[in-house]
Order: sequence, then C-alpha cells, then structure tokens
Amino acid sequence: MPTDGLPETFHVTTDEQLRAVSNLTRHRIMAVLRFEPATITQIAERVGLAKGSSSYHVRLLERAGLVKVVRTRKVRGVTERYYAMAARSIVLPDPGEGGPDVLMRHAVADLEAAPADGERHVGMAHLRLTEEQFAELGARLRALVEEYRELSDPSLPDASLVFALFHPASREQAGWDAK
Repeated sequence: MPTDGLPETFHVTTDEQLRAVSNLTRHRIMAVLRFEPATITQIAERVGLAKGSSSYHVRLLERAGLVKVVRTRKVRGVTERYYAMAARSIVLPDPGEGGPDVLMRHAVADLEAAPADGERHVGMAHLRLTEEQFAELGARLRALVEEYRELSDPSLPDASLVFALFHPASREQAGWDAK
C-alpha cells in the first residue's frame, strides 16, 4: 500500500514545512514511513523514541502536510492511527547562497549513525566537466536512482543513496587565501 495512489512529489514551500523536515528526528520518522504505514507505537520503537515524543513529532509532520493518516482501527476501545508519507518523495527548496543544505546534513547524520561494521560505499570525486557533461551526468544519476527506486521492495532492508553534483565555490567565493 505505501506508495500506491500517492502523489509523486510534495514540494516544501512554507516555513512550517521547512522547519518540520529540518529536524533530524522527524527526518528519521519520515524514513520509517517511506515504504509502509505505521502507528505512533511502531514509529517510536523503530526510531528509539518515547511514544509521547514520537506523537509530538508526527503531529508536527501531519500539520505541515508531510504525513497523513491512511487508516484507523479500534483496539480495546482506542482508535489506532496508521500514518504514511503524503507523497512518494519530498522536494526541498534550494537552500540559497550560504544556506544550510538540510538534505546533506541529514544524510551525513544518517551515515554517521549507521553501523560501522556494515557494508558501505562512500566516495568523493572531483571532476572537470563541460556544462553538457555536467548536465548529462546529473540526468544519468537521476535515472539510475529512479531505476533502483522502481526495484525497491519494502520487505528488504533499507539502503540509503545520496548524491550531490555541484560546482564548488571558487577560492575567492569561499574566502580562501590564494597563497
């Protein structure tokens, strides 16, 4: 069920939405809801939070429109709510010059929190490309991500892929001394 019938993208456009996704705990809650709905109790267990804290963060995400209740059921007289993402993917605004890149900060935090003995493929390459090569590489990376997103099976363990293709600041823009 998780992504059946969901809009493809949710564009973060308001300050409330940006604050909601900027929090690392809420980022991790959204990761839990990426493939399947979950209750507050299930979210709390998977993220390692108290139920009260989990409920607080989910309410903020729901108010911002990033998650929604997709089903309810009665359990011993209490209504249990199952939450899911409001869209398959979230598009963040450009952080702007000098602004923090929320996505990259969360990716680094997730990488640092991942088991050190687990298999990882981490690297960085500095390239010199024409504008056409730059655009082609960006398109190929997006296509590769989409290909593997289609192969994604919710019954399998999570794997995170983060990429950033960008033109770094020049030495002058970065404020480095040219010694």
